[in-house]
Amino acid sequence: MPSHLPPPTGAGRREFRATLLLALAFACVNAPGARAGDGHRLWLRYVPVHGVWRARYRRAATELISQNGAPGTRAAHRLRSRAPSATLRAAQSELLRGLTGLLGRPPRLSPRVTTNGAILIGTPRSSALIRSLPLDLAPTGTQGYLIRTLQVHGHRTIVIAARRDIGVLYGAFAFLRLIQTRRPIEHLDMVSRPKIRHRVLDFWDNLDGTVERGYAGDSLWKWGELPEYLSPRYTDFARACASIGINGVVLDNVNASPVILEPLYLEKVAALAQVLRPYGIRVYLSVPFSEPIALGKLKSADPLDPAVQGWWARKVSEIYRDIPDFGGFLMKANSEGQPGPSDYGRTQAEGANLLARALAPHHGIVMWRTFLYSTSPGAEDRIRQAYDVFKPLDGKFQDNVILQVKNGPLDFQPREPFHPLFGAMPRTNLMLELEITKEYLGHQTSFTYLGPLYQEVLRSDTWAAGPGSTVARIIDGSLYGERETAIAGVANIGSDRNWCGSIFNQANWYVFGRMAWDPTASARAIAQEWVRMTFTNQAAFVRPVVRMMMRSREAAVDYMDPLGLASQMAAGTHFGPGPWVHPGKGFPSEWSSTYYSRADAQGIGFDRTATGSDAVAQYSPHVAAEFASLAHCPTDLLLWFHHLPWNYRMRSGRTLWDSLVSHYDRGVTAVKRMRTTWSRLARYVDPQRYRLTADFLTIQVRDAEWWRDASIAYFRSISHRPLPPGAAPPPEPLKTYEAFCIPYVEGTPGTGPACPPADIPVPR
Repeated sequence: MPSHLPPPTGAGRREFRATLLLALAFACVNAPGARAGDGHRLWLRYVPVHGVWRARYRRAATELISQNGAPGTRAAHRLRSRAPSATLRAAQSELLRGLTGLLGRPPRLSPRVTTNGAILIGTPRSSALIRSLPLDLAPTGTQGYLIRTLQVHGHRTIVIAARRDIGVLYGAFAFLRLIQTRRPIEHLDMVSRPKIRHRVLDFWDNLDGTVERGYAGDSLWKWGELPEYLSPRYTDFARACASIGINGVVLDNVNASPVILEPLYLEKVAALAQVLRPYGIRVYLSVPFSEPIALGKLKSADPLDPAVQGWWARKVSEIYRDIPDFGGFLMKANSEGQPGPSDYGRTQAEGANLLARALAPHHGIVMWRTFLYSTSPGAEDRIRQAYDVFKPLDGKFQDNVILQVKNGPLDFQPREPFHPLFGAMPRTNLMLELEITKEYLGHQTSFTYLGPLYQEVLRSDTWAAGPGSTVARIIDGSLYGERETAIAGVANIGSDRNWCGSIFNQANWYVFGRMAWDPTASARAIAQEWVRMTFTNQAAFVRPVVRMMMRSREAAVDYMDPLGLASQMAAGTHFGPGPWVHPGKGFPSEWSSTYYSRADAQGIGFDRTATGSDAVAQYSPHVAAEFASLAHCPTDLLLWFHHLPWNYRMRSGRTLWDSLVSHYDRGVTAVKRMRTTWSRLARYVDPQRYRLTADFLTIQVRDAEWWRDASIAYFRSISHRPLPPGAAPPPEPLKTYEAFCIPYVEGTPGTGPACPPADIPVPR
């Protein structure tokens, strides 16, 4: 697809139809045959349907009715003279593209229903024919859609309708998804609307083209080429996001550069906004709190300073002049050295409200991150700090402020309990921040489907208002009645041809979008959907691959951070094991592995009960009692909340030490089984995508063994306990694992620690 949709014309329909068909023919002739399996087309491959399904779908999708209304009426004449919006043209273009690829021929473009198997799309405003039908579109809201089979002028017609144009586009993708996953379409009656209003991807992309925690190449945004050149990848990206309902993009890193608000860069942002707009995507920007000093040349960024308030109001108005649908700001303040309101003795609420007041006249929002902690020596428990700062501020934020809260209280670990702020601030808008890029889960080479992790946190019951007070109900507004609802995912998208560094990392982008639309959706059902659209509908492939996906996250937890351990990664890179990493000069204790494991000769685990940091008290009484009790604390969070002796008897009957070793072994075994399963599926996958996944699984087996051996070697040196019967000893001495490092890891700022001398063997 070109970067811009064909411009509307007055008489328009015939020219528009010819342009679309010409573009479609060009796309088919120049379809990347050699690249058909490189992953670039994501889940929008639209490969041909065969057999009985092909005949069924062809009968049901013979012609596509234009959105311009039925001819022969005065209203229709007026509508025909008005060109369809860019969003409706995108919906029609996608249906043409999809149905042509799936069914082998494009549907006829018709101004009215003339045959069985018609598809009618539009809104009551764009189509007199849709306006004449007995459709109740109120349940679709402002972003949802209706897909229904009706008799129109005596012919069976599939109607894709919505109150707003963007709903039609979402409905078009949903209809194509039915065909891609081989669902019947003869008798449709679907209504769907997003449960969350703002569904946002956060790009941690720097203006120099690098990506912090990015494992798929350089930045997608080519700032040096903007605004003159708009890469076709931007449109492909927008299509992919719209297909799963994502409607917002933060373009730059939360560790932001003040340059982003200079006129030169705002012109570039406006150009990107123009490409993304037809697909319902708003742009947002991360900005530093000190922007009035860096860019405005003021002496202060104090949120109560009238000069600062005036500067922000003028800058925001400037942005909206060029980007009328600008979404707002994402702010990281007073965290990891970033400036913030605390620098001036002000609260986080006073800082957030400064930006909120500037944005409010333009209907923009502030997404204010709660990832805040002090790196000063002697902090008792890092995970307590965000709650302790923000809880007292409940009810003090402007209505257009949404606090962006990570899924857990630490930092995107393989497993954490849900963040205690969820349910603790009933008078404040809260949104969930998830990480799609796998910063702590093996980067691009690890086969780790994050759907189970997302599902785990969304279904966590906070008990804030009694049973059923799930995180999902808090962020979708149904528990406390918030109007501004949001969810964010840290993007895993880059310049790599396959977008995400690996094929299966695409599934994490996909599941984020689908769960953002419906936080109660099933991770397994979404995995099945993605596999069918991305690979094949053959059950012999779908079933084992979905099983692999659903087990993959638990496998990673087992060989990395079992039983509630956390942050046992190598320093800086977050890749590979480093349970021995301890505080040092210029290296805060809160960044060290030993701070979190608290492993000593007597035992292991962080005591967060009343006898320790008492972080458990930040949860509701029901949840706190469960976590604090050894009898009821979930086994997979045991060492998160409790420091226990090595010989503590687990519910399984094993000692804690034996159970820990067993989990490491189980994780390695699970990854090896995944590799074996994949090796039997080559005939179902094109060679390029099969080989990439096979090679990455081989890497993951090596890494899992590395994690297992290094972790056991370290904790055995601390516990002085023998290995349980049948457990293999690590093949190298502990000093080998401690000395080994990777000096440069993709997506990691700066360089890693000094590497060992060349004569130290590399663990295998």
